[in-house]
Amino acid sequence: MHPAPSVILFTVLSGMGFGLLATLGFGLLPVTGWAALLFYGVGYALAVAGLLASTFHLGNPQRALRAFTQWRSSWLSREGWASVASLLLMAPVAAGAVFMGRLMPVLGGLAAVLCLVTVLTTSMIYAQLKTVPRWNHWTTPALFFGHAVAGGALLAGLGNAPVLLLLLGLFMALSFRTGDRRFADRGHTLATATGLRGGAVRSFAPPHTGTNYLMREMIHVVGRKHALKLRVIALLCVSVLPALVLLALPSGLVAIALAAALHLAGALVGRWLFFAEAEHVVGLYYGRR
Repeated sequence: MHPAPSVILFTVLSGMGFGLLATLGFGLLPVTGWAALLFYGVGYALAVAGLLASTFHLGNPQRALRAFTQWRSSWLSREGWASVASLLLMAPVAAGAVFMGRLMPVLGGLAAVLCLVTVLTTSMIYAQLKTVPRWNHWTTPALFFGHAVAGGALLAGLGNAPVLLLLLGLFMALSFRTGDRRFADRGHTLATATGLRGGAVRSFAPPHTGTNYLMREMIHVVGRKHALKLRVIALLCVSVLPALVLLALPSGLVAIALAAALHLAGALVGRWLFFAEAEHVVGLYYGRR
């Protein structure tokens, strides 16, 4: 599928932001005062920047508020409600830590759970799509959770961050490997894509004489050599190099900032592949697979 920059920024930045806020809410980094202002500020900045970036993919960004009305059937709407609820509930926790030097473990824990629920709803926007076999699997929400947890631990400077980063890299490699054969394993054909069952189905004539919206948005081809190079870059930057930086350099803001920059670059490349390598069954209808 076409990898829109706004959606890539949305999923990567919001995932890291809510991951950091969840880490703080659970009390894994019990900071107060100026330190709390820094860490909560980074968490909120990433989460809000990601959510704002998502609106730029809309034809009419001012209509984004209408998404909140479809919570009964839309994971996008549920994600909107969960994100607002988690940010509002985390606000008094952050204010207490910054201005009063007080930690609120119960309220912080509830807010942290809502942050993880937000990550889940974001992942389900893609995991629910049966028409995209690469996404329609339990590995999609697991991958989103892995990025949020590892990214949050990295930004918080937790001691287990290198281990979590390496585990994330291993899971990314697994998801690349299993995702490559998922389309074929589902057995999709032109008949299943069009719903014309009962016999062999073939295309009599091209559906269109030129490109259209579906072809631009749902069909994107990445060369295997390029995909392999980008996968290596993503794995190195999102996992291996940040872990090495955290292990090699003295613990502190410099090491966290350098590791976070590498991790963010790798996450952006990996999320670009997440979209670019996802094949929609509509490609069968247009003879593009």
